Amino acid sequence: MCGITGWIDWTANLLHESESLEKMTDTLAPRGPDASGTWITTHCALGHRRLSVMDPANGAQPMIRQSGDDTYVIVYNGELYNAPELKKELEQHGRRFTTTCDTEVLLYAYIEWGKACLDRFNGIFAFAIWNSKEESLFLARDRVGVKPLFISRINGRFLFGSEPKAILAHPAVSTDVGAEGIAEIFMNGPARTPGQGVYKHLSELLPGQCMTVDRAGVQLRTYWKLENKPHTDNAEQTAEHVRWLLEDTVHRQLASDVPVGTLLSGGLDSSALTSIAAAYYTKQGLGAIDTFSVDFTDNDKHFQAHAFQPNSDAPFIHVMSDYLGSRHTFIEFDTPELTNALDAAVEARDLPGMADVDGSLYMFCREIKKGVTVAISGEAADEIFGGYPWFHREEALNADTFPWALSATMRAGLLSPDVASWIKPLDYVRDRYHDAVAEVPRQDGDTPQQQRMRRMSYLNITRFMPTLLDRKDRMSMAVGLEVRVPFCDHRLVEYVYNIPWEIKTSGGQEKGILRRALEGILPDDILNRKKSPYPKTYHPSYLHSVRTRLTAILDNPSSPLLSLINVPHLRKLMESTDASSNLPWFGQLMSGPQLFAYLIQVNHWLEHYRISIK
Repeated sequence: MCGITGWIDWTANLLHESESLEKMTDTLAPRGPDASGTWITTHCALGHRRLSVMDPANGAQPMIRQSGDDTYVIVYNGELYNAPELKKELEQHGRRFTTTCDTEVLLYAYIEWGKACLDRFNGIFAFAIWNSKEESLFLARDRVGVKPLFISRINGRFLFGSEPKAILAHPAVSTDVGAEGIAEIFMNGPARTPGQGVYKHLSELLPGQCMTVDRAGVQLRTYWKLENKPHTDNAEQTAEHVRWLLEDTVHRQLASDVPVGTLLSGGLDSSALTSIAAAYYTKQGLGAIDTFSVDFTDNDKHFQAHAFQPNSDAPFIHVMSDYLGSRHTFIEFDTPELTNALDAAVEARDLPGMADVDGSLYMFCREIKKGVTVAISGEAADEIFGGYPWFHREEALNADTFPWALSATMRAGLLSPDVASWIKPLDYVRDRYHDAVAEVPRQDGDTPQQQRMRRMSYLNITRFMPTLLDRKDRMSMAVGLEVRVPFCDHRLVEYVYNIPWEIKTSGGQEKGILRRALEGILPDDILNRKKSPYPKTYHPSYLHSVRTRLTAILDNPSSPLLSLINVPHLRKLMESTDASSNLPWFGQLMSGPQLFAYLIQVNHWLEHYRISIK
């Protein structure tokens, strides 16, 4: 993976602005520690930072290719998993390749088929291609939104970047945040409304969208979205097809010229991917696969089972590692490391995030990078197969709001009266939820129950899943680790989205059809394990640590957080929260300690980015 950035300006000579391009590109150095490149012409500037995964010697970017009297220049972040097939087809059309990297395949695919190339791609990507003859810039993002692409239109300029920091580095862009951005932070965060960039003048190209920028303006098109399709397979056929899709996807995503490993929690999803990968390694004579897990000091003593995290990972990790004979690395962090990583996680996201859940992943990826450059991870299985508790709880299914964030009233109470009056927090959440529900494709003949479960699936895929994909991209790329997510293969997402709920829950279990598809691949202990999320610390010292740090922020009259929150109310909440508080206010993991950690992150974001609230 890599980092990309650049901009278009029809009124200026960008040949004089190479210093700005270098600054924007340099902000993405963690995403691409192996090489840097820029390309600039009168009205277009492109920058790239490279993490070498395929053909390290020859895949430098920006990549330039001629076709007739036209010149095409690409900057690209991602991987095409069907590059070999596309390359063969393009060679039959007369294209001649000088590298073995997928960047050249993607560029020639665009030259050959134009915008229709997107329909042929299987992969995760964000890219921009400059056509010198037409003086146009074509940008696109993968169907599910695994790879990010932020954009900004300001004072006649069009800017883009893999992360906000690249755009914010341009001298014309300020870190202003308005009412909508503050509402996103305090009422929607760590999630973001699709397309919302939080900063003024900043937005994000949506998953499945492409865009053309030329002298006529900006043309936006959706080339892919979730659609209702009839599901005619019975349960047995469905399980067989899910298994085939998973195996094909994992095999494709193991392609690399650098070492590959897997994140192994001992849960159903990561164990499935690791087992398929290990079998592939054995068949190809590649030896044992590297696996990695994370835990926290004394979690074996302090872990508290509850509905949102019913069991700890450690015993199941041992079962899977022994079962597969993997080369396993156990990684463990203590409270001071978690607290210290809160700031680094903000700077990786350019926004407050999932508190220590982000910070621990950042450190986890940093340790993994010492052994491999590419890792396989199990994100998205719960969104598409219906594994989260809120798929199975009546109060969540019937809530007239996002089911992973049922504490809107509590969150609104944290705001100062002036801020609450300004952003109208509960109205904001209600409107965003109703906007989301209005998007859900309707299917004639659906029963009320089928409509309800289709709505829940759609909301999870389009609203909750992006939060975890953002987290995985930013925390991994901040340390130069490429993480691939097979459950986000668009073929799998399309197919599973349309599986009827009674088949998805085969056997009366959450993700029952996935479990059925994995029979014979996993040991029974893993196959029947209840859903348990990414681990977090349960050590009482963590609550003490974040409460102490947040108290220091509240005691400092210069803390920017103070002008936004109801300080007396927050102090009372801090006094009444104890280590046994496990009711999440966001997702499955973010309970009392994570609320305090999130507010610490908000304060750091306000300070570090010198946020101007307007």
